[in-house]
Amino acid sequence: MWDAAQLGEELGERATLVQFSSAFCAPCRATRRVLDEVAAMVPGVSHVEIDAEERLDLVRDVGVLKTPTVLVLDARGREVRRAAGQPRKVDVIAALGEAV
Repeated sequence: MWDAAQLGEELGERATLVQFSSAFCAPCRATRRVLDEVAAMVPGVSHVEIDAEERLDLVRDVGVLKTPTVLVLDARGREVRRAAGQPRKVDVIAALGEAV
């Protein structure tokens, strides 16, 4: 279970999209745009981006192996889906269906 202390931000009311990124990762920038668009489209969904290089402890704890990695959390902070690589908007929306 995830909480605001781990994320550095509050959980979304219905779901949270957590993105692990690194500074020189081109797919991370595209992923940020997709997740921001989805969070803006779906009420109660927030997008939190975590710099993997700054949070190596958390990266190791949760088993992130590459950037971008996206976690979909439900309203309680339970991870319901995880994907590595740049997601398609339709896949993010489908994954949210499991969380809300």
